[in-house]
Amino acid sequence: AKASLKITDILGVAIFDLNCLPQAYFVTEANPSTNWVQIAFQSLGLRSLLSSSLELEGFQQITIYSKATIAIVVPRRQDYLALQFRAQAAIVGAAHSQQLLALANALNVDKLRQHPHFTLI
Repeated sequence: AKASLKITDILGVAIFDLNCLPQAYFVTEANPSTNWVQIAFQSLGLRSLLSSSLELEGFQQITIYSKATIAIVVPRRQDYLALQFRAQAAIVGAAHSQQLLALANALNVDKLRQHPHFTLI
């Protein structure tokens, strides 16, 4: 397992507003597809539906597994952030969860736009 998560471990980023609507997509050379964003969008909608019908408050993260990748959606104060990683990224467990949240909270549109690893779609 990797010792720590780095911004270059991310394959894709999607930012959703507090109404769960997509605001920005960032892709990488390693994965120029945004197909995974639809699943993240649907998971936010399902979370919203379940939260209102079951009267649940908040959530820590949504994790979506596919054959080759893992997408994680985390709530932030101003938005929701979806990050896509390779399935082998070893981003499970409490220590990695804390690293993931720290990385997610450090990212913003300007930083992503300026970083050579990402391309804004």
